[in-house]
Amino acid sequence: VTFECEPGTLSESKVHTLRELGVTRLSLGVENFSDAVLEENGRAHLSREVYRAWDWIQAASFPNVNIDLIAGMVGETWDNWHDNVQRTIDLFPESVTIYQMELPFNTVYSAGILNESKESPVADWPTKRAWVKYAFEQLAAAGYSCSSAYTMVKDPGKVNFSYRDNLFQGSDLLATGIASFGHVSGVHYQNLPEWQQYIGTLEQGKLPLGRAYTPSTRQQLIRELILLLKRGYVEFEYYQRKFGVNILVEYSNVWEEYQRDGWLNILEDKIVLTMEGLLRVDGLLPAFFEPEYRGVRYT
Repeated sequence: VTFECEPGTLSESKVHTLRELGVTRLSLGVENFSDAVLEENGRAHLSREVYRAWDWIQAASFPNVNIDLIAGMVGETWDNWHDNVQRTIDLFPESVTIYQMELPFNTVYSAGILNESKESPVADWPTKRAWVKYAFEQLAAAGYSCSSAYTMVKDPGKVNFSYRDNLFQGSDLLATGIASFGHVSGVHYQNLPEWQQYIGTLEQGKLPLGRAYTPSTRQQLIRELILLLKRGYVEFEYYQRKFGVNILVEYSNVWEEYQRDGWLNILEDKIVLTMEGLLRVDGLLPAFFEPEYRGVRYT
């Protein structure tokens, strides 16, 4: 049972209440240990609150704690990133999740780039990939193992991601909260995006559904292919058994191109991404999309 925590809004009483309620895993959204970077990016916490929250979490004896970092926040540098990684290793959480910063179109920074031709304040993709690679290498040297394109775990025998793995394989997900996404009986849906709409609909005894879509069997295969590839590998037998499709043959041109580029290796029973492929996996996925969905951006 996982609970996401923001260091700036966490309190000692909340931590102990969560433990008493049966929460077994906390994910702490550290993002960065530099106060200057956190302030520049408008975050609601500073480093002192990270360490304060960490002490509370350790005192409550949670069996599983994750730390989230973001590579490429505005103001990030190599020196600061080295410090971020070392501070994370010093805390030695059960898992570390690292995301590469991407600017949505609806931000002030993006408006300046698009409308005023300003230079992006976020590091370029090669630099962000280099930062994540450095972090993965340092974490591996400290005893961590790679669990996905974003996550390193201290003990694979203890830390597993049943939510992630089941969701990636098409299991149902009941969504609660405004604008949240769910998946039930093969139907994708999103709840209403505004609080008053959401609450008003619930008070009427109705589900607060905003929109829904039923994917075809082909689209379900694509969904599970691109999601499971984020773990770093896909096994042929799984798709043959579930969808009756040989993905090695079906996407042979894509696999062969990516193998030539050095992003993956084709084995007898599966595809395995190389480290360079893992670092750019999100950029590899559109090749599997149906043509009309390639190049479409949600934000």
